[in-house]
Amino acid sequence: RTQAEMAHTCRGTINLSTAHIDTEDSCNIVLSNGGRTYHLKANSEVERQRWVTALELAKAKAIRMRNNQSDDSGDEEPASQSDKSELHGTLKTLSSKLEDLSTCNDLIAKHGAALQRSLSELENLKLPAESGEKIKAVNERATLFRITSNAMINACRDFLDLAETHSRKWQRMLQYEREQRIRLEETIEQLAKQHNSLERACRGAPGLSSSSTGITSTAKGSVQSAKGEASDEDEETEYFDAMEDAPAFITVTADPKHHRRSGSNLSGASEGHPEDWNLEDSVFESSNQSSYNESTCKDLLPKKRRRTRIPDKPNYSLNLWSIMKNCIGKELSKIPMPVNFNEPLSMLQRLTEDLEYHELLDKAVKCESSTEQMCFVAAFSVSSYSTTVHRTAKPFNPLLGETYELDRLEEFGFRSLCEQVSHHPPAAAHHVYSKRGWTLWQEITIASKFRGKYLSIMPLGAIHLEFHSSGNHYVWRKVTSTVHNIIVGKLWIDQSGEIEIVNHKSKDKCQLKFTPYSYFSRDVPRKVTGVVSDADGKAHYVMSGTWDEKMECSKIVQSSHGSTSTEGKQKTVYQTLSPKVLWKKYPLPENAENMYFFSDLALTLNEPEERVAPTDSRLRPDQRLMESGRWDEANVEKQRLEEKQRAVRRRREAEAVEALEEGKDYEGYIPLWFERKVDAVTGELICVYKGGYWEAKDKQDWSTCPDIF
Repeated sequence: RTQAEMAHTCRGTINLSTAHIDTEDSCNIVLSNGGRTYHLKANSEVERQRWVTALELAKAKAIRMRNNQSDDSGDEEPASQSDKSELHGTLKTLSSKLEDLSTCNDLIAKHGAALQRSLSELENLKLPAESGEKIKAVNERATLFRITSNAMINACRDFLDLAETHSRKWQRMLQYEREQRIRLEETIEQLAKQHNSLERACRGAPGLSSSSTGITSTAKGSVQSAKGEASDEDEETEYFDAMEDAPAFITVTADPKHHRRSGSNLSGASEGHPEDWNLEDSVFESSNQSSYNESTCKDLLPKKRRRTRIPDKPNYSLNLWSIMKNCIGKELSKIPMPVNFNEPLSMLQRLTEDLEYHELLDKAVKCESSTEQMCFVAAFSVSSYSTTVHRTAKPFNPLLGETYELDRLEEFGFRSLCEQVSHHPPAAAHHVYSKRGWTLWQEITIASKFRGKYLSIMPLGAIHLEFHSSGNHYVWRKVTSTVHNIIVGKLWIDQSGEIEIVNHKSKDKCQLKFTPYSYFSRDVPRKVTGVVSDADGKAHYVMSGTWDEKMECSKIVQSSHGSTSTEGKQKTVYQTLSPKVLWKKYPLPENAENMYFFSDLALTLNEPEERVAPTDSRLRPDQRLMESGRWDEANVEKQRLEEKQRAVRRRREAEAVEALEEGKDYEGYIPLWFERKVDAVTGELICVYKGGYWEAKDKQDWSTCPDIF
């Protein structure tokens, strides 16, 4: 299959060119690609080996096809029936013309032979010497004419064969050019519509109908906003599948002094103790003082002084559209980008940056109730997006085998390790251990598409968090990030979609909804809402806030079924106590706008450290040159590193093909510090930390590390 065909397959298919093929035992085969995992079972070990060999051969062929077609496949759709009919009609016409030419060739050969015979007879006649010479010259010219005619017919036949051979390639190229033109036309049209809508809004156009008052979300995590006046923005709005049976809810703050457990006439009410909010929830009370107090206390602890600034970002101008116009529809990781669009951090360091608000997990350890603990885990999952609001630059794509460590065991109680375990698709494995009672691990595969007007970044893979004392095991996935105004205007980032956090021990759930930004919405921008419920579906807490500022938690004291919404779904009314702040974003450091809008933690991530592995991102030369402001040298170094990596990949692919031809198994790239295992909770094949890194660091034995820089 071509890339285009593989990009538009139905459910149940898997792209072999980027798949991992593993064997569990003598009969089982595991196929995984990003977040998908398929388990296949053969009848015998011999049959399993035949299947593995066939799959590896097919994977090698798919990789070759992807590399051969990457220049012209783009994001094209399969050719329409009309295009195929037109192509077949053209080939049929060419065949007909070729038959006509063949007939003419036969006639030319027949009449040419007759002409030569006649000329030969004339030569035999007794004619004057001058006439004989002329007849001989005519005979030679007739022979040349016949040879030329035959050559012309053969060339026409070769042309038809070539047209039939390359017809599919021409068809793809034509389709790709058509789609590029259509995309550009649509982009310009949408820009014009948006500008027109903004002008009308500025001139006092009639206001849109507002959505229902209060915090509106869904008990299952889905939000259906009230339909307003139709606008041109509707065509560009992304919609996400809602959970089934997800009634919207409204929260109403209750007065604890007047609320009592008894005497409630709310139908189907789930009641709680309002006094619990003040007496039992000491962890929540400590959160009210926010993380600022905790950060102040941290300054009193003896710790290593970290840097608080980096060199200012140089003011280089570069036309983004001149580079991106030929990349519409392609994977972002396959687009050669200069460092002008990067920030001096790798994707591994950005992944580690999710730990900026690790103290939320330290507080979650102290929670006695699993639903309380879920609130802190939910706040932590949202806090990881707070650094992205101004960060429109692209992190460096890690090289295969690149690592990054963040050892803050003495200062904050945790140590983190990341490794790039796959290059196509790009995948990073992450493991964090905290001596304060929790462990976090994940394998994230980044899927990204450039659509001309915006860039969608879709992290695939589950995040696992386990608390040591309680054994509570939480799993969730990230939402889609979208970078807008790629062509015209100021770049800005939005987060949209849903996060479902599941405690696989207690079966508690939290559904969080990230509301997409809209020009005409009256909601708070970057709004996040959700509900924490137990295994029986009883709601305990309402989560609300924004992903760039803070998250609050309100305890539910009563719930009842309210009116039916315009979509026909019944709303639930929650009576809650006053909200408490669980998380609040740290202020950015001074002069952050000239330092890529880095937070205090981000400023320290690329700070040089001793005794790290030779594959650590801090030692990457192009990234270091960019941070120093030497962008031209960084671009040269970046090209060198990427070409070195491509050479290694080509050699590995050649070894794989050679091994398969000889009937041998080829394992491919094996991560150094992580190993692939089937997760017992999700059933997915993921990379988990197998140990050895911190021991190697203590001994300073890096002999197993590859030379990637």
